[in-house]
Amino acid sequence: MQKSLARLAASVTTKPLTLQEANAALLPPKPLLRQILRSHRNLPIEMRSLGDDYVKAEFRRHRAVTNPVHIIGFLSQWKLYLEALPPSEEGQGFSGRRLDPFLLEKMSSEQIGQLYELMQATKDVWKPSEGGNDPEKST
Repeated sequence: MQKSLARLAASVTTKPLTLQEANAALLPPKPLLRQILRSHRNLPIEMRSLGDDYVKAEFRRHRAVTNPVHIIGFLSQWKLYLEALPPSEEGQGFSGRRLDPFLLEKMSSEQIGQLYELMQATKDVWKPSEGGNDPEKST
């Protein structure tokens, strides 16, 4: 049983992960949620409100999960998200990144549907400025 848990946990990330390493690297859910919400303060207001609502809903949905592999996967992916957010220093811009095709292949049809809904919801909220209206370039 232990080997299968470790193998499933390893499939969540690119680096093989043992349960001991995962427990050492992960934050408990409440402190992780608080750090994510704190990091969202540095985002533009549109991104912050969308991100805060989404993160709170996801943590609420996973409140009753008891499967340790799912918990490790959930917390490790949110930890990676937290690390990808811009630092709290002013002047740092947020830049997204492309979704790894390997992860996309692993997603269920429900997850792909959720990802599509998220993409549709964010299309109108976050559009890179076109022309010379970029505040970072004007300073």
